[in-house]
Amino acid sequence: MLLSILFFILAGLAEIGGGYLVWLYMRDDKGPLYLIAGAIILFLYGIIPTFQPEASFGKVYAAYGGVFIALSILWGWLVDGLRPDTYDIIGGLVCIVGVYIIMYAPR
Repeated sequence: MLLSILFFILAGLAEIGGGYLVWLYMRDDKGPLYLIAGAIILFLYGIIPTFQPEASFGKVYAAYGGVFIALSILWGWLVDGLRPDTYDIIGGLVCIVGVYIIMYAPR
């Protein structure tokens, strides 16, 4: 389970970080290296989930969606300085519970 969580976190950081670099290039007039680095990181994001031990693509991506939401809230707080409010925290926790149910609930 810890390995699976690690891959979810790595994928989330790659998706958010790569998208952020492209965002900086497009919206903040950063140099083309931001675009290139963002594109490479987004490419890696597409590969990372394939290392998940779970065999079902749909199940992995459904669970990953919850991790992405929670990491996006954290990114907004730590990088953009947008402190999450009560509803952000509750929503993020609901998503993490959903990840657990999708990936690890007994079947």
